[in-house]
Amino acid sequence: MKRWSTRLRRRPERTALAVAFGLLFATGCVTRSTHNQVVGALETEVARLEGRVRDLERSNQALDAERVALVDEMEDLRQEREVLSVDVAKLAKTKELLSEHLRERESQVEELSKLKATYRGLGDDLESGQIQIEQLREGIRLNLAQDILFRSGSSKLEGTGVAVLRKVAGQLRGMTHTVEVQGHTDDVPLSAALAARYGTNWELAAARAASVVRLFEEEKIDPQRLTAVSYGEFAPIASNDTPEGRARNRRIDIRLMPLDAPVPGAPEADSQAPADGVGAGGGSAASP
Repeated sequence: MKRWSTRLRRRPERTALAVAFGLLFATGCVTRSTHNQVVGALETEVARLEGRVRDLERSNQALDAERVALVDEMEDLRQEREVLSVDVAKLAKTKELLSEHLRERESQVEELSKLKATYRGLGDDLESGQIQIEQLREGIRLNLAQDILFRSGSSKLEGTGVAVLRKVAGQLRGMTHTVEVQGHTDDVPLSAALAARYGTNWELAAARAASVVRLFEEEKIDPQRLTAVSYGEFAPIASNDTPEGRARNRRIDIRLMPLDAPVPGAPEADSQAPADGVGAGGGSAASP
């Protein structure tokens, strides 16, 4: 009776232990499976994140390269802008100078047109061949044949020449231009009598130019505007090989220029101007 009871008591204990071990075993198997799943998921996520990091690193490198390129481009653009700024400043200065020159030229053209119109009317009143009017780059030149002004070998104005010059002086009084009277001769040497009085063609041309200047001064033209210049025989407008050419070279030129115009270094003639000159008159003397 006792032995049976003991066996009965031990069987429930063994059953409980078996159940406990079963539960423990079952519990252990579920934990490893979950662990493996979690580990696998984590490894997958780590791999994904590492790939993402590599992608970001590549993207960052690309962005760095692009940033460097943009910085270089910005520097190039800055330098180009500086160059363009300098060019724009130069162009603006050039435009300003051109505009100023254009205004000056328009003013000169307007003034010269007025002078030309005035002296065209004067020329219409004179006999043919007495006076020629030429518009120059700056100013106007009146060419008067010496035969109507002076006798051969003389520096005294003839009556016809005085009348012509007084008519010219009447126009000059209303102007503010400088008046340069230029004396010219042919290349024929002076006779002994004339050489004794004048020396050479330099002095003869100077004396004739001075006579015209004195008449202009008598006609109330401001002497500060007047200049007498001798070119002698060294600024011909025709050949001295013929009587006709020599007659053309014996002349008085009256050159009118704006007060602010540069003083010319030589007359505008067909040949080279002389190296020396003799000047006389109410204004300053000038050499060609």
